[in-house]
Amino acid sequence: MMVNTIEAKAGGVATPLGYRAAGVSAGIKANGGLDLALLVSETPATASAVFTVNRAQAAPVLVSREHLERSGGVARAVIVNSGCANACTGEGGLAAAYEMAAETARLAGCAVDQVLVASTGVIGVALPMDRIRAGLPIAFGALGADQGSAAARAIMTTDPSPKEAAVTVDIDGRTVTIGGMAKGSGMIEPMMATMLAFVTTDAAVPRPLLDRALRDAVNDTFNAITVDGECSTNDCVMLLANGASGASVDETTYDRFVHALKTVCLTLALGIVRGGEGATKVMTITVTGASSDEEARRAAKAIANSPLVKTAVHGGDPNWGRLIAVAGRAGVDFELSRAAVMIGSTVLFKDGRPHDEAAPQAAQYLKGRDISLSVNLGAGGASSTVWTCDLSAEYVRINADYRT
Repeated sequence: MMVNTIEAKAGGVATPLGYRAAGVSAGIKANGGLDLALLVSETPATASAVFTVNRAQAAPVLVSREHLERSGGVARAVIVNSGCANACTGEGGLAAAYEMAAETARLAGCAVDQVLVASTGVIGVALPMDRIRAGLPIAFGALGADQGSAAARAIMTTDPSPKEAAVTVDIDGRTVTIGGMAKGSGMIEPMMATMLAFVTTDAAVPRPLLDRALRDAVNDTFNAITVDGECSTNDCVMLLANGASGASVDETTYDRFVHALKTVCLTLALGIVRGGEGATKVMTITVTGASSDEEARRAAKAIANSPLVKTAVHGGDPNWGRLIAVAGRAGVDFELSRAAVMIGSTVLFKDGRPHDEAAPQAAQYLKGRDISLSVNLGAGGASSTVWTCDLSAEYVRINADYRT
């Protein structure tokens, strides 16, 4: 059915035409859970990716960067393992990432540089390639257009649930589908990106437009979330476009396509925040009154990453002073006499004066699971919104016990 608006659709990364996915257990995880995901396009797809800015980059990041450059932005398959990050593992780790790509290419019948690789899990542990080798044929045997959910489960680490999304959008009279999956729960502040995400579309998109679309989408979604302010070693977002729908994206349809792409990416990004380690609340942080978009984003991220703000929200304490203090030390233009703080729709500070009589109303609002915090810097007209979660004792427990 042709649609004139963006419509949510059940499914995920294998929902667009011409893709198959699989998720199997290769024995990488000690608990025997799904830990090897495979995504294959039936035809060569135009590919784009963004990667972590952490300088301690994992072997799969280095290999995928190289393959995208060598192939000119073409991909047939993506192979992903969880349970081992293959990061800080020296030449042996790099050799393992290359072998993952080579074995996948052999089974897919494509050039090795048309395979992208990703890994997630504990840093500094050697990838068990014997298990990858044994698991890959099983993954290929399990490939199906209806196996996206298995792939989404196979890329999880501490995630409490899989994250999938899909939408349809009309492009020049044809129905285009965009789908995706993501993982991420802790070690999350995208400065990309900070997690793994894989997005597919059955539209044909020239590489320059695909690169632009991915960056536009990531900036307002994955790069606008944070769980704990930590940038990982393995993080990436990969986008494949295979043209199987017969629709083509050009400058005239670019905005419609990007809007649909952002819808998928934001759903996945908010899923990461909602599933943050130990999270009980999702927080929407909106900063207004900034002197520039960049300063608005910087202040919003500072607020979102503040342990004092996150613990106050967790405890239901309407402590507006913590929000003002963070805004004042965020390194951006700030005018206290014109600043304002709102929790939900309740004004707690405005024009240099507290409104503590409204604190009980704000405290009641903080009992909910979806919390909105707003800060006006009083310095201009720019704004930015980011999303984060609260900080609980469970976050400390999870990360204290992560290796032991």
